[in-house]
Amino acid sequence: MRKRIVAGNWKMNKDFQDAEDLMFEIADELADKGSGETEVIVCTPYVYLEMSSDIAAENGFMVGAQNLSQWESGAYTGEISASMIHSMGISHCILGHSERRSYFGENDKIISAKVDLALKNNIIPIYCCGEVLAERQAEKHFDIVRTQITEALFHLGKEAVSEVIIAYEPVWAIGTGVTATSAQAQEMHAFIRSLLTEKYGSDVSEEISILYGGSCNAKNAAELFANPDVDGGLIGGASLIAADFVTIVNSFR
Repeated sequence: MRKRIVAGNWKMNKDFQDAEDLMFEIADELADKGSGETEVIVCTPYVYLEMSSDIAAENGFMVGAQNLSQWESGAYTGEISASMIHSMGISHCILGHSERRSYFGENDKIISAKVDLALKNNIIPIYCCGEVLAERQAEKHFDIVRTQITEALFHLGKEAVSEVIIAYEPVWAIGTGVTATSAQAQEMHAFIRSLLTEKYGSDVSEEISILYGGSCNAKNAAELFANPDVDGGLIGGASLIAADFVTIVNSFR
């Protein structure tokens, strides 16, 4: 049975004291409301990983990074390697987020290298894919996602790909307040799972968690999570409010 997962992505938000306060608030909310069978991951900026992981470890949830370098080590000023992140006990890392693709020019070749280094260092990738508005309007969204999945993941063997979490991001719904309909989310998640089945077989595809990552919030999470191929969410803005984030954690029916 595949995991139910809710992962928060804080992006570039919060100073240190606010970040620490938020971690404790999330811990308190989880202690009060529980998380059921849902796996909870909070992905913080690099500089908060140590503080966050200490709090998370004491309170039964996990912490992830938001990115890692495509290079193993060396003269790459400002970069953070997979081995550095692993050495801090960090279990997960978001890779291929639409903002990394758009603002920093990351393509599937670069992201594929990052996926490999994450897995090599026992870090679980949360691999993001999805289309922009023009691609959706041109009805190219399935082609775009197929290419992203194929080029970034399909070099992996069955055992390795089984470690990956996939997050579908309709880029046109991120930070816009617009959310894909429940039917649109299910349609794309089912398509992604069909790609995995074609490549690896249903024994693998049925075990891989596929998260929804487009303006999921405390009000719409239950409807989205009720879909058979939506296994949770990659949560942006709502993860910055502890009560809302934990409400989403508890939105599975």
